[in-house]
Amino acid sequence: MRERQASQGARRAREFEAFVAGAAGRLLHAATLLTAEAPDDNPRARRLLTLALAHTYACWDRLRGEDPYDRARQYLATRFAREAWHRYGGFGRTRRRPVGTLAGLTPRERLVLVLRLYEGVAEEQAAALLGLPVERVRVICDRAITTLTHPSRHPAPAVRGPKMAPS
Repeated sequence: MRERQASQGARRAREFEAFVAGAAGRLLHAATLLTAEAPDDNPRARRLLTLALAHTYACWDRLRGEDPYDRARQYLATRFAREAWHRYGGFGRTRRRPVGTLAGLTPRERLVLVLRLYEGVAEEQAAALLGLPVERVRVICDRAITTLTHPSRHPAPAVRGPKMAPS
């Protein structure tokens, strides 16, 4: 019995190692796009990848024909969304200025754009994953594409607070 369990454990480890060898690079690139970090300095993206792979490994035996890449991508996206919500109080703009290719987008816009364009997830699937109507996903994706293809030439004017009366 122990030999059988050891054999199954070794097989599971080999299968997972093969999966990681094929999928980790693409998942890391997706995570780097989501976090808008520089490709050579992406600690948040690496953390997201590690968590997604750990989750996938934990449920490896229960996949039963389900695509492990899809499972890892779903976890990566939902974990990013949850962290953005808790870190910034929603999907507003980040407080720290990101430096990556998609730095001009909000976290939600990056999430939708990466799922739709980089990962090729259908609008319906992206909407279901994010809990949004399909039309909303379409609008967010279109706005993100417009922002990337037609960047603002002038920075937004600074918002000034009310003037204080001299004391």
